[in-house]
Amino acid sequence: METLFEFLGNHPFLVGTFGVLLLLFIRNEASRGGASVSPQELVNLVNHEDALVLDVRDSGEFSEGHIVKSVNIPHGSLTQRITELNKYKEKPVVVACKMGQNAGSAGTTLRKAGFTNVSRLAGGIAEWRNQNLPVVKK
Repeated sequence: METLFEFLGNHPFLVGTFGVLLLLFIRNEASRGGASVSPQELVNLVNHEDALVLDVRDSGEFSEGHIVKSVNIPHGSLTQRITELNKYKEKPVVVACKMGQNAGSAGTTLRKAGFTNVSRLAGGIAEWRNQNLPVVKK
């Protein structure tokens, strides 16, 4: 621990540059797929603003359990099938994946296609299930 503080003191420019790059990376990742919404916020969006839940997991995982009225388009085929979602361009769209990793890039794809209100489910379906919220099995 002593050597860590010595290193920090001896290399302030290096440590400062690392800190700035780390903050920029975190900011970029957070904004990449849109704002994240909690499972409770998602329930409010669906109930009060008629939001679309886009599940980007593969069809096998989707059939094991998904959020009620969610639409399944696997992440790998989103760019080819994005026209299926054109009627939702002006509505809120919340992207859900297994644990939150793919939702960011899917959100970026949707935003580039002209969707105006895109967010992602924080923690993905795993967090939804952890909070004992209902899932539908297909």
